[in-house]
Amino acid sequence: MEFLLAILIGGLFAAAIYMILRRSIIKLIIGLSFLAHAANLLIFTLGRVIRGKAPLIEEGSKHITEAVADPLPQALILTAIVISFGVTAFTIVLIQQVYQSVGVDDSDKLKASDQ
Repeated sequence: MEFLLAILIGGLFAAAIYMILRRSIIKLIIGLSFLAHAANLLIFTLGRVIRGKAPLIEEGSKHITEAVADPLPQALILTAIVISFGVTAFTIVLIQQVYQSVGVDDSDKLKASDQ
């Protein structure tokens, strides 16, 4: 299972870098989204994929004796989802304003419009 997730994460990172380096600004948004998903899956995989019970200590016990799910990667992923949503929303608004003022989607033509 971890091997398949590693291949998926590597593919998402590769696709994200490829999309970010493209000339179209819309593909930049898609690349940032792929990058956020790849980072979330990486955190999930590093937290070990284990099915278990909730991480609660039974009454009167001092240690957890059974396999439990680790709540820290889940909390980190939820935080990363919220941050990536905010970054994506900001990028969409910024690119919409750039497109309305300049009228092109190509990043090379954006550099030429400064002169």
